[in-house]
Amino acid sequence: MQIEFLGAARTVTGSMHLLHINGKRILLDCGLFQGRRAEANERNKTFPFEPASIDAVVLSHAHIDHSGNLPGLVKQGYNGPIYCTNATRDLCSIMLADSAHIQEKDVEFINKKHAKRREPLVEPLYSPEDAARALELFRGLPYNKEFDVAPNVTAEFFDAGHILGSASIRLTVKHNGATKTLGFTGDIGRWSMPIIRDPQFMGNVETLLSESTYGGILHDAPDEMDIQLGAVLHRTFERGGKVIIPAFSVGRTQDLVYALHKLKDHNTLPPFPIYIDSPLAINATDIFRKHPECYDEETRKHILEHHDPLGLSQLHYIRAAEESKQLNDRKEPCVVISASGMCEAGRILHHLANNIEDARNTVLIVGYQAEHTLGWKLVHQFPEVKIFGEFHSLKAEVAVLNSFSAHADGNELLKYISRYDKNQLQQIFLVHGELARQEKLSAGLKELGFNDVGIPVKGEKKNI
Repeated sequence: MQIEFLGAARTVTGSMHLLHINGKRILLDCGLFQGRRAEANERNKTFPFEPASIDAVVLSHAHIDHSGNLPGLVKQGYNGPIYCTNATRDLCSIMLADSAHIQEKDVEFINKKHAKRREPLVEPLYSPEDAARALELFRGLPYNKEFDVAPNVTAEFFDAGHILGSASIRLTVKHNGATKTLGFTGDIGRWSMPIIRDPQFMGNVETLLSESTYGGILHDAPDEMDIQLGAVLHRTFERGGKVIIPAFSVGRTQDLVYALHKLKDHNTLPPFPIYIDSPLAINATDIFRKHPECYDEETRKHILEHHDPLGLSQLHYIRAAEESKQLNDRKEPCVVISASGMCEAGRILHHLANNIEDARNTVLIVGYQAEHTLGWKLVHQFPEVKIFGEFHSLKAEVAVLNSFSAHADGNELLKYISRYDKNQLQQIFLVHGELARQEKLSAGLKELGFNDVGIPVKGEKKNI
């Protein structure tokens, strides 16, 4: 049995790991790489294998850096099953279509500029039709129930506590009379976060692929969300500004709405309009409502007391593009929550272009920003940033609240992995993290007594 690390190796995005088992090829995740535009386009359009040669895909969750290149895989010849949880299937039904739509719209916008400059035109990675064909291959399954992936290979999903439907994956392989176990954490969530349940331990395995996004970094506690968010809102509104929040449509947007709901309940939220300017986030919120089996006990109780914690009297959901454009003409204080979370595509780009040059405004960052993305440049206070090919001066305040992070921090990752039996867990491979973060997590794991911790490079193969 062999594993080939093809994405999210010493980087965060583009999760993709290929298992060679008993003559079969099983792909864990098929995500989009996000970073410098030219590099991202090249990596995303060119697979390091023949897509038609893959026998099955097992998907950890719906975030685009894990699922976003499935339409590309299908476009280039894949026609096998895509296994995931039921909630992940439902979320991907809107997220992949949205990804294709955004690509087409962004390419259309960019090509208008290229045509004027007589520059070569660009093409989207895939179309809505490719996304629709990919969705026909999805096979939704419940947590905690074994299923067949290939001959002598079974898998089981465990709640990863990251977003709705997110899963850690435990694979059991029988070969020549022996049984081997492999675990893939997917993205591990945090304990005591709103709405969804805490991460679930998958049981002992011999080989573990673990995410390492925040190795060596500590987040603020989840119970500080409301206080920190309220402080940002108050100081921005006092100077007459807007709060622009780039947020992932799945998970982070719902957490923000939930936090705003609680601020309102405690009478700490002044009356001001809140706009969710993301059709995907609106549709995702509807899917959240359809999967109460993923909720934690606090959310279930809140629903009983308040009916709908994902609704708010000051909340306005924006679907039409024309309504989105009109938000930029509003002068009064407000909150605009829009996708994408790393500011690489979608309506958030227009809001940033129209608002970051006004010192009264705040750009509130509540999620991870991959290196070289626009969101990363904002976090690092670049004096000028390029949006749609044009430079804009950064004069707005940039606030970062890591209490909203849906990823386990360094100590929480150590807490999760420490549950594995050191005598049974023979090797750990750290993926989905930048090298500095992986080295920090590796050092922490070795202090706990896990000695065989590897940090694979892209394209590396390991026997397991």
